[in-house]
Amino acid sequence: MRIALIAPPFITVPPQRYGGTELFVAQLAEGLKQRGVDVVVYTNGESRVAVEKRWLYGKAQWPLRGEVYDNLKDMNHSSWAMADAARDCDIIHVQNIPGLTLGRLVRQPVVYTVHHPHLDGLTELYRDFPETNFVTISDYQREREPLPRVRTIHHGVDASLYHFQARKERYLSFIGRIAPMKGTHLAIQVAKRTGIPLKIAGEVQPVFQNYFDTEVKPHLDGRFIQYIGEADLAEKNELLGNSLAMLFPIQWDEPFGLVMVEAMACGTPVIALRAGSVPEIVRDGVSGWVCNTVDEMVERLPDLSLEPAAIRRDAEERFSLDLMTQHYIQLYLELLMERSATGSGRKSPHDTRAIA
Repeated sequence: MRIALIAPPFITVPPQRYGGTELFVAQLAEGLKQRGVDVVVYTNGESRVAVEKRWLYGKAQWPLRGEVYDNLKDMNHSSWAMADAARDCDIIHVQNIPGLTLGRLVRQPVVYTVHHPHLDGLTELYRDFPETNFVTISDYQREREPLPRVRTIHHGVDASLYHFQARKERYLSFIGRIAPMKGTHLAIQVAKRTGIPLKIAGEVQPVFQNYFDTEVKPHLDGRFIQYIGEADLAEKNELLGNSLAMLFPIQWDEPFGLVMVEAMACGTPVIALRAGSVPEIVRDGVSGWVCNTVDEMVERLPDLSLEPAAIRRDAEERFSLDLMTQHYIQLYLELLMERSATGSGRKSPHDTRAIA
C-alpha cells in the first residue's frame, strides 16, 4: 500500500513554528512509516519530514503575500502533485480545497481531511464530491457536514516529543494565532483578574496586526504580560510544560485545537471556553476545565488541583499518534477492499485488472 499525503506548498513539513496542518501531515507520515506503510509527502523543498518527499517549489513561503498569486501557486502545486501521485500511489490523501477539486480527475480513492471550520459555502462544495472520503477532526465538525462518506478521526501527537513536567511555575500560557477568534485579549483579562502572570506565544499575521497593536500590545510590560513571539517545539515544551495552565478562550467554533493536546501531553491543564470541539478534547476535572464564561475561567484558576500525570495519561490514551495512524490505516484498507470488491470506479495503479 502506497499513500500520497499532499500538503499545501507554503509551510515546511513539519512546521518550524506556525502550521497545524503541516504538523498533522508530518506526524501521520512518520506514523505510517513506523507501521511499514510506503508513504510520500508532497510539500516544499525545505521540508524535513523523515519520509520520501517530492516538491515543485524549493522554498517555503510564509506569510502569504497576495491572495490571487498564492492561490495560483497552490493550484499549480496541487495539480502537479495529484498527477504525480496518480502514477504510483494507491490512495491520495489531500488537505486543501484545490486537492479536493482535482480528485475527480484521478482513479485512486481520495481522502480529504477537513482542517477548516464549518462554512456553508464549503459544505455546498463538498456535496459535489460524493465519492471523496471526508475525514473530520472532531465530532462537532462531522455533525455539521451532512456528507455520504464522512467519519471522524481525532488528531494525535507523538507524546515522546513533548516533555512532561510535574512541577509547575506560577504563570499562565497562551499559544495560538494572535487574533480575535483565538481570544488573546480574553487571556489577558483572565491573567489580570487572577493576578497570575501570562506568557503569550503566537504569530501575528498581517491581517490581524491592528488587533495586536490595539488589544494586546498596550498590555505588554515584559514582566506580568509577556509576548515571546512565535514558538518552535522546544519553546512550546518550555512554555507549556512549566505553566500552571494553558488558556484557550476561543471565540469561534474550533474544528479541533491541536495546541490543547500539546499542553496536555506536557501535563498542563487547559482552561477553555466552550466552543466547537473543546468539550471533546478537554475532560472536565481531568485534563482541564470547560467554562461558559471568562468569569468561570477566573474562578477555576486559584485552585486547579489537577494531577499532571493524569493529564498526560489522558492525552496518551485519547490523542496518541499510534491511535490516529491506526484509524487512518483502517480507512485506507477499507477503501482498497471496497474498490477490489466492486471492481469498478477508481482503482489502484497496482491492480492489473481492467477497469470495469
